[in-house]
Amino acid sequence: MKIYMDVCCLCRPFDDQTRGRIRLEVTAIQEIIRRCSTQEFTLVTSEAITEELSKIPDMQKRLRVEKIASVA
Repeated sequence: MKIYMDVCCLCRPFDDQTRGRIRLEVTAIQEIIRRCSTQEFTLVTSEAITEELSKIPDMQKRLRVEKIASVA
């Protein structure tokens, strides 16, 4: 199965997880990434993703999100 996640999805694991809904979304995204890393799913990317990632101002966060996106 091919999966496309936009930058908002890729950044979600770094959001404040004190709200239940956000915590559930983070869990779901982490599971999708895990399945992509084991090649059960295929994470697809695009030039738009690359462009948006380059605009994340916090360098540490950008590197962490790029690491997640590198599964694609």
